[in-house]
Amino acid sequence: MPAPAGSRDDKVTEAILLVGGKGTRLRPLTVNTPKPMVPAAGVPFLTHQLARARAAGVEHIVLATSYLAEVFEPYFGDGSALGLHLEYVTEEEPLGTGGAIRNVASRLRSGPEDPVLIFNGDILTGLDIEALVTTHRSSGADVSLHLTKVEDPRAFGLVPTDRSGRVTAFLEKPQTPEEIVTDQINAGAYVFRRSVIDTIPTGRPVSVERETFPDLLSSGAHLQGMVDSTYWLDLGTPQAFVRGSADLVLGRAPSPAVPGRRGDRLVLPSASVAPDAKLTGGTAIGANAVIAEGARIDGSAVLEGAIVEEGAVISSSLIGAGARIGARTVLSGVVIGDGAVVGADNELRDGARVWCDAVLPRASVRFSSDQ
Repeated sequence: MPAPAGSRDDKVTEAILLVGGKGTRLRPLTVNTPKPMVPAAGVPFLTHQLARARAAGVEHIVLATSYLAEVFEPYFGDGSALGLHLEYVTEEEPLGTGGAIRNVASRLRSGPEDPVLIFNGDILTGLDIEALVTTHRSSGADVSLHLTKVEDPRAFGLVPTDRSGRVTAFLEKPQTPEEIVTDQINAGAYVFRRSVIDTIPTGRPVSVERETFPDLLSSGAHLQGMVDSTYWLDLGTPQAFVRGSADLVLGRAPSPAVPGRRGDRLVLPSASVAPDAKLTGGTAIGANAVIAEGARIDGSAVLEGAIVEEGAVISSSLIGAGARIGARTVLSGVVIGDGAVVGADNELRDGARVWCDAVLPRASVRFSSDQ
């Protein structure tokens, strides 16, 4: 029989975190740093995910790593600082989401019927993890999926369900109005019955979204959906990542790992900010960064050791570690790679990206504001 809601059996104590992606859409942020380790609200984004899992009762997490795998363990170690036991498994060749899950299965300690939480390393969410586990147990599902509703589902995989929440189909990225039969999408967090993980093929790439879930459904397995429409954001693009960091600072996105009080700004203790600099909109200033006189920064993230010179105006942008932004330069909706230099009096807008260590000279012509 399913355990009563709220009992200890409703807890999930073990999880797999998929952190092997290359983060191609986030370049140049991910040239030197794997996507889950890019700082959001002052700490690597992965810290927020680990802390939320721990708060939900998870004790043991296996990280499925691949791209720049060597970065994770030196930072998080065995996880004891977060109250967790962490293990790391590195793919020799990319295995896809399903293959990555299967590749780390030998590190799990759960029994065949126990729930295992699995989540993607690039989703910022307010998901009620314990409610998803309760839904999984009470429904008797083989796999339970977190679903969320979006206004335009064309970029996502649709997951229609029946009245009881049981999944009826998986529809990949529909384009025509006739194909859009629901606004529910796969939100990237799952609870698997442990024994189901062992049915995923080994030694080859497997997509859990395109192969594992449809195959389970066609074989008669019980896949349950739980719609949770609290905060959800896919951090796959620079614009989304900057927004997610700001939302963490502002308190719109929940996390017990934000290193300071929520509000309009977050400044790490070793940073230096001029008294007349204006920081708003959830701006985060990283360790040892320097913000000079008269700078105005809104809804942006300035990473470790970066320098923003006097009078610079920055909005909805991310400034990489060790980068330098020249005096009076205006940046709006851009990404500046690690170590890059943008000279004084430049203006960059709307998706511009400056590569790591690139140098943009001082602008040769500067127009006054009344021209």
